[in-house]
Amino acid sequence: MQEETKDFIPPEPTFNLFVSTLAMQVSIFLGAMPNPITEKKEENLPQAKFIIDTLDMLKTKTKGNLTPEEEKYLEEVLYNLRMFYLEKTKGVSEK
Repeated sequence: MQEETKDFIPPEPTFNLFVSTLAMQVSIFLGAMPNPITEKKEENLPQAKFIIDTLDMLKTKTKGNLTPEEEKYLEEVLYNLRMFYLEKTKGVSEK
């Protein structure tokens, strides 16, 4: 295991990479992709909502401090995650 991590070169930290990492976590919690630990698709809707709300807070707190590209990316990611979350919870609220 240590041999594998020795050769790992992390990517350059960027705002968009950070947002992508959070979006990937939301995708896992919405059951769109397998949990990397269990390798199974699992849903945790409250956790997905928490991260979506965290991204929204990040959008508010960084207003005026992002490049136009970063702002657009965050807006698109938030929109897509919200739509997917609503799609997932629509059936839950109707029960």
